[in-house]
Amino acid sequence: MRIYADLFRARYAARLLGGTLLGRLPNGMAALAILLLARADGAGYTLAGALSALSGLATAFGQPVLGRVMDRRGQTGVLVGGALVSALGYALFAVVGVDPVGVAVAAVLVAGFATPPLESGLRALWPSVLRPDQVHAAYALDAAAQEILFTAGPLLVVAVAAVVSAEAAVVATGLLGVAGTLVVASSRPSRTWRPVEHVPHWAGPLRSSGLRVLLASLTLTGTALGVLSVASVAYADARGSDMWAGVIMAAMSAGAFAGGIVHGVRPWVRPARARLPWLMVCLTVCYLPLAWAPGPAVMVVLSVVSGVFLAPVIACTFSLVDELAPAGTVTEAFAWVVAAFGTGAAAGTAVAGLAGEAGGVRWAFAVAAAGAALGTLLLLAGRRALGPGMIHSTGTSTRELSRNGTSAA
Repeated sequence: MRIYADLFRARYAARLLGGTLLGRLPNGMAALAILLLARADGAGYTLAGALSALSGLATAFGQPVLGRVMDRRGQTGVLVGGALVSALGYALFAVVGVDPVGVAVAAVLVAGFATPPLESGLRALWPSVLRPDQVHAAYALDAAAQEILFTAGPLLVVAVAAVVSAEAAVVATGLLGVAGTLVVASSRPSRTWRPVEHVPHWAGPLRSSGLRVLLASLTLTGTALGVLSVASVAYADARGSDMWAGVIMAAMSAGAFAGGIVHGVRPWVRPARARLPWLMVCLTVCYLPLAWAPGPAVMVVLSVVSGVFLAPVIACTFSLVDELAPAGTVTEAFAWVVAAFGTGAAAGTAVAGLAGEAGGVRWAFAVAAAGAALGTLLLLAGRRALGPGMIHSTGTSTRELSRNGTSAA
């Protein structure tokens, strides 16, 4: 574990990671906070669920847009401005509730779309803060730490809603985003970061065929994440206790956290493009036993195992995006990864409901494995596009260009 100790001794590393995690808590809070307030305001599950889904989709679409602006203008204004606008959107929703519906829809769309791209911004900063041999561990730690967000976020929402009110939980969602954003945006690496000089292109990073293949694969894999959240609730209903949904999701998060930490410690000889297909195969295989839907004790063990390869897949994806993104588009490229997972998860939630109604709990879990399998097959089919690593016309790799970005005009 010395590699993580060395990482945190690097100047600004702990501040950037901690601030980013704090600022990204809304990502784990928004869906539930919006749902609880809508229900408390008298909305049915259809409207409450629609508002929650709209927030998630708006966040997914907003990340690449704001990421492109950051690649052209720098981080400070985009991060702080986005956080403030997003917080205002949450505050408006807390004030008006679901009536009038038009205002409620506009509020959650603004709150989601303006969510600052802290996740992609941090990954753009790592090469300028850490040594080259530490970046892989930082990606792995980042991927593992995401599991904390989606465990702590909902718990925090429930606590605030129970102690204060559902409105307070929504407002707190926006304020935490502002607090974490200020921690990051006020740091010297973020304030001085500048994108490398490049010729803008309408397609941005999507002009990389390898990146397009990767994003399509991640979207399919992301459906598994949306499926699992619904399937876990269906499993808990079948067992007659809501508790099991939380236990299963927590077990998956624990497995992902452990897998991410171990993946970051291990020195890898094979490049990310060679490791990622195998990691996705392992992820698919570990999802398959969930369709058995055994008793709770065994199911918890299978849930832990199913999560082990998720964070390594995400961490390996970060490394590959770092190689594939054309110069000057690294922030937007990372933001597209967030959008791919978010869009896939939203689609998976809808598909899981249909599968659960048609075939029950086992079918719902089987769809998760099917999504991961399709994502793996697509990646294998397009693996030639991933290439041996993207070297740009300047002869310098994206990672090297990003590391030099702090001094570029």
